[in-house]
Amino acid sequence: MKKTIVIGAGPMGLAAAYQAARDGHEVELVEAAPEPGGMAAHFDFGGLSIEKFYHFVCRADLATFEILKELGLSDKLKWVETSMGHYVDGDLQRWGDPIALFQLKGVSLITKLRYGAFVFLCSRRNDWSSLEHVPAKEWIRNWCGREGYEKLWSPLLDYKFYEYAGTISARWIWTRIRRVGRSRKSIMQEELGYIEGGSQTLVDALMQKIEQSGAKIRFGCPVQRVVSENGEVRGIETPQGFLAADYVISTIPVQQVPKIVPELPQSWLDKYASIKNIGICCVILKLNRKISEHFWINIKDETQEIPGVIEFSNLRPVGENIVYVPYYLPLTNPKFQWSDEKFIGDAMECVSKLNPAISLEDVIDAKVSRLRYAQPICDVGFAGKIPPVQTPIRGLQIADTCFYYPEDRGISESVALGRQMARNISRTE
Repeated sequence: MKKTIVIGAGPMGLAAAYQAARDGHEVELVEAAPEPGGMAAHFDFGGLSIEKFYHFVCRADLATFEILKELGLSDKLKWVETSMGHYVDGDLQRWGDPIALFQLKGVSLITKLRYGAFVFLCSRRNDWSSLEHVPAKEWIRNWCGREGYEKLWSPLLDYKFYEYAGTISARWIWTRIRRVGRSRKSIMQEELGYIEGGSQTLVDALMQKIEQSGAKIRFGCPVQRVVSENGEVRGIETPQGFLAADYVISTIPVQQVPKIVPELPQSWLDKYASIKNIGICCVILKLNRKISEHFWINIKDETQEIPGVIEFSNLRPVGENIVYVPYYLPLTNPKFQWSDEKFIGDAMECVSKLNPAISLEDVIDAKVSRLRYAQPICDVGFAGKIPPVQTPIRGLQIADTCFYYPEDRGISESVALGRQMARNISRTE
C-alpha cells in the first residue's frame, strides 16, 4: 500500500482519488475550496441545486458511462432530443440540421453547401493531427469561405478568445465539432444527455466511495509547497501541516504549479507558465418564462459580446426556467472586473432581444459564477507546449484540463485522465 495525495477535488482529482483507493492505495485528498466539485460543483439557487457552470453529456463521453456504471448510477443518465437556435440581426432562427441550414437567412447557397460539407466531414473523421499547426480561422475560411467564417464562426471565436481568436488551433475546433456532431439521434435530430440531480450526483457518489475507502479528505486546505528530496516526492506542505506521501497527483490549474513546485527544472516551470487561460463570468438566471425551445442559441449581434445563451432547463427538467449566459474573458479584459449587477443587466439585455416578451420583471433570481482558469487557450502547436504528466520528480504527476488536448475540457475527459494518473502509480511500483 502506497500513500497517495491527490491535490484538487474537481472531477479529475475525485476520479484520481477514487481509482487510487480502488487500486488499494492509502489516499488523502486535499482541496483549497470548502467543497468538492470544481467546475462541476453546485450551489443553492433559491432552493434549487444547480451547477455553477453548465454541463451536458454527449454520446462520445465513454469515460462518463463507465464510471456511472461502476457507481451504480447508469439509470441516472437521461437522453433528451435537443435543438439549437441562431440569432442574427434581430432574428432568432432554428439551427443545427440540414433543413435549418438551407433555410438560414442572409447566407448564400454556396456558403451553406460548403458549411454543410465541412461539418459533416469533421463529424466523421477520426484523426486530423495534420491541423496541429493550422489556425482555426484559416482552416474554416478555406472550407466555408469568407462569408461562412464571418457570419457563422467569427462571433463564436471572437467572443470566447478575443485577442487570441486568430491563433486558436484548428485541431481543437475539429474535436469540438466532432463531439457534438456524433451526439445525434439522426442527421435531423441532436440528442444530449444529463445526469439526474446534475453533476452533484456524480460528485457525491465519488465522494462516498472515497470516504468508504478510509481516505482522509481535507477541504479549505490549499497546498503551499510540494516537498521533494533527492529527486523523489516526499509530501506536501499545507496550513494544516506537513502531509507525507509516496506519490502526489496534482490536478489544480498548472499556472499555480511554479509557485508550489519551485524545485522543478526551469524548462518545466516555463512550460507551465506559458499555458494561457481564459476566465469566465457566468450569469445564471431563473426566469418566469421560457426564452425558446432551444437548448443552445448562437448569437451574432454587434451590441452583444456573448457567443451564446444556454437554456439549460430545455435539457435537464428542473421545474424552473434556468438560463446560463457565459462571458468568457481574458483576465486582462476590463469586463472581468464588472459587478454582478452589471453582468446580470447586460445578460438580460441579450435575453430580451432573443425574446422581447421577457424583461427584468421576469427575473426570479440571478447569480454570477466566476473562475479565473476556465478555458485553456489551445493555440497552434499547443500539443508541443504540454509537458508530460510524469514530472522529473519521481512520484509527482501534474495535469489539468489542457492535458487531454485536443479534446476540450469536460467531465468525461477529466475522469479518464484522473483515473489514468492513479493507474500510473501501480505501473511504476
